[in-house]
Amino acid sequence: MIEACCQHIRSPQKGPAVTESAPAVGRRYGGQDAAERRAERRARFIEAGLELFGTQGYAGTSVRAICGEARLTERYFYEAVRDREELLAVVYEELVQEAQTATFAAVAEAGPEMEDQITAGLGTFVRVLSEDPRKARVVLVEVVGASARLESRRHRVIHEFADFIADLGKSHAPEKDRQWLGMIAVALVGGVNELLVSRTPAPERSGDSRDRDQIVGVCTSLFLGALR
Repeated sequence: MIEACCQHIRSPQKGPAVTESAPAVGRRYGGQDAAERRAERRARFIEAGLELFGTQGYAGTSVRAICGEARLTERYFYEAVRDREELLAVVYEELVQEAQTATFAAVAEAGPEMEDQITAGLGTFVRVLSEDPRKARVVLVEVVGASARLESRRHRVIHEFADFIADLGKSHAPEKDRQWLGMIAVALVGGVNELLVSRTPAPERSGDSRDRDQIVGVCTSLFLGALR
């Protein structure tokens, strides 16, 4: 799921910084109209946000640094987003959508057995975050407490995953136990989140399949035990 998101937010090759003397609105320049140029600049800011928030951290990243990374002026930054917080929110949302899309698709393709579904879903989710430590850091660390709005969104994301897991469990759990699935699912998602925080985003473990397999194995055992 992450690769799809990366393709969406990845910027073109960095070139010389864009100056204030931009072409008039509506005029085609370099084969692009004004809307296309705005979309391209926004994509460059998103990629710059991923790079800097995912390496230096949100608190350690200034608007000036983001503009330098994107090779665009502050004028264009404030054309693309309101402020640093909004850029962090946009980057986070891109990564969440990527992780959810890939994870949910993997579960749907895994077949009817719960163990296969859990293994496929967890394996995909962990892979998406562990292959790029920048993404893991943004999703798991940098949004925590960044603002009230982002904290609210982060909690909604936890419950979105938990609702998905609870719905999955309903088709396997005895009816008398289904009343507990919502709470169990929230606990499971929280446990996976904290395990990933402790194991990633250490750069030296980026893409380490052995470490990833251990994480998936532990989480799969936990999920199956709880949901059964």
